[in-house]
Amino acid sequence: MADAHRREWAFVLAATARVAGDLDLAEECVQDAYVSALEAWSRQGVPRNPGAWLTTAARHRAIDVLRRDTTLRRKLPLLVEPDEAAPHQPGDPAGAGEGGVMIPDDRLRLIFTCCHPALAREAQVALTLRLVCGLSTAEIAQAFLVSEPTMAARVTRAKKKISGARIAYRVPAAPELPDRLDAVLTVVHLLYTTGHTAPGGGHLVRDDLVDRAIGLARMLCLLMPDEPEIRGLLALLLLTDARRATRCAPDGRLLLLEEQDRSRWDRAAIDEGTALVRAALRGGRPGRFALQAAIAAVHAQAPAYGDTDWRQILGLYDLLARAWTSPVVALNRAVALAMAEGPEAGLAALAHLERDDRLAGYRYLPAAQADLLRRLGRTEEAAQAYRRALELTANQPEREFIAHRLAEVTGSPPGR
Repeated sequence: MADAHRREWAFVLAATARVAGDLDLAEECVQDAYVSALEAWSRQGVPRNPGAWLTTAARHRAIDVLRRDTTLRRKLPLLVEPDEAAPHQPGDPAGAGEGGVMIPDDRLRLIFTCCHPALAREAQVALTLRLVCGLSTAEIAQAFLVSEPTMAARVTRAKKKISGARIAYRVPAAPELPDRLDAVLTVVHLLYTTGHTAPGGGHLVRDDLVDRAIGLARMLCLLMPDEPEIRGLLALLLLTDARRATRCAPDGRLLLLEEQDRSRWDRAAIDEGTALVRAALRGGRPGRFALQAAIAAVHAQAPAYGDTDWRQILGLYDLLARAWTSPVVALNRAVALAMAEGPEAGLAALAHLERDDRLAGYRYLPAAQADLLRRLGRTEEAAQAYRRALELTANQPEREFIAHRLAEVTGSPPGR
């Protein structure tokens, strides 16, 4: 059941929302379907196609609720205030907006719906990650660098806003698509990064989230082929994911970029991603996804780790920092600075970021500091930073890597 929830949630909710026309109702019906599945599957066994079973159960539940509501409104007209808009009818296709835009996937359609401009940007992204991508509130909070209660409140407010403002589940018309595009791209990117390094658990990568994000990015390219930032996003995902098979050793040990076997990188993905980067950078000022993809391309094209052009990467981070003011970008730039000009320069840049409250719970800040301190031979300070990073890390392969480095600088066995 846990596996079905992780893999099928987005498909089932999106398909049900298409029938229900209301996100709260759709989510309630999907939850009911999972409860029914828990009982039925324990008696009959898991069906050959769990997603189809769940979708059928949830959609039937939604249709029943809508029919009861319609009957109530017909029989008790004086007790029920009429809707300002016509009620959604079960089975409405809801497939195209007023501008005739066809969105080929229910999940992508629901993402555009959640990214409604009436909602604040962070609420759009958080709600979509929760409803469409099936991420937990804790996982979303980690992606946004906020506490779990803060994120739970944001998601609740967003859902209430959708209900109160009567935001319908529909495809936006063609003129509306560009206004929602940046939020949609942000959702797909965060979905990928959450799968690329899972926030917790025993595996470094969540393949289902990674594959889903790449698939959605490809659909966006088909939907809006002339948007350079969509090309940039897809390029970033492909170039980053080309290393997936080499990020862990056969025994599960985390392998850094310098340790990975580049002969096993996916050359087809690198070639496709590189071509997309070139297309995304042509004409106009490049956006944040195109610039990140350009950085990934420099890494991917280096024959060996020692051949990496860190000066070029640093220059690209300077451009990215101007295009996108983000503490995570500043952290990554500090690491590139350390590689280009030495650990002392990187540590100085990281010291400024310690005062940024948004990175207070971000595990990669103390991890980066620890690595630079280790390289400088400042072992006691490195050990303290590794301990801070370990406290903030829930992913098991990452924890084991940090524990191993901590043991190296303290001279004691891991786990002591």
